[in-house]
Amino acid sequence: MSILEEQLKRLQEHFPEATLQALPGSQFLVVVPDFKIPAGWSKSPITIKFLVPTGYPMAKPDCFWTDHDLRLLRGDLPRSSGQNPIPHVGGAHLWFSWHLEAWNPNADSLLTYVHVIRKRFAEVI
Repeated sequence: MSILEEQLKRLQEHFPEATLQALPGSQFLVVVPDFKIPAGWSKSPITIKFLVPTGYPMAKPDCFWTDHDLRLLRGDLPRSSGQNPIPHVGGAHLWFSWHLEAWNPNADSLLTYVHVIRKRFAEVI
């Protein structure tokens, strides 16, 4: 079993509907539906998506996407976000250019990154 398969199984223990899709260029797309975010946003739950880059886990995930219509409760876009397609996927998504502060390829995982995303949603409010 590959490291990605192992990490997907662990992610699915917390988010059973999470999936991993192979993309061109040795990248993968993680999709986590039914992702609950705190009050202060226009809707919850949402779907989050992020790329697993070539070279993972040495190469860390960066940025993520959500439902195209997600807004802050007051109606505006959150900082460092905008409409930007997912490479090799397309479609309408809201892109978040929110970056990791630290990544340890020997300890961090797909689940770690999902927890970082959850924390960032809480910090915006």
